[in-house]
Amino acid sequence: MNSRGKIVSLENLRATLDAARARGKSIVLANGIFDLLHVGHVRYLEAAKREGHLLVVGINSDSSARQLKGPGRPILDERGRAELVAALAAVDSVVIFNELNVEALLQAIRPNVHAKGTDYTPETVPERATAARLGIRVAIVGDPKQHSTTDLFGAIRKRARPPR
Repeated sequence: MNSRGKIVSLENLRATLDAARARGKSIVLANGIFDLLHVGHVRYLEAAKREGHLLVVGINSDSSARQLKGPGRPILDERGRAELVAALAAVDSVVIFNELNVEALLQAIRPNVHAKGTDYTPETVPERATAARLGIRVAIVGDPKQHSTTDLFGAIRKRARPPR
């Protein structure tokens, strides 16, 4: 399957996951904006995949990314970001969501595991109460948070400025 084929609607995703569950497969949900794909993202998603059989990645829509990150973001549009993430071997499906967090997505797809990066602790995961109510295990995965899209953009801007 090509990477664009991994980008699915919520309705199609639910049908795919129902079939996977019927075959005894466990589902992991990871999420993010992924505005500038970097090694931290790859390590996060690879670690998330190790938590189950199928990895679904929720990508913030352009409007929710803008609300979370401010004016000028995202740099890449939601379809471009989704396609980049879908191209990663660890990723089985990508769905774009409009909300500021993935509580509604957790309720809609009911994964076995909700994977969050190491910039969170079990106590700071925004969706922890929803996950607990639905019986979804929260897993903190990936390498230490030493990579940041915001920091990368800052470094690019700094290097792009002409010397005075």
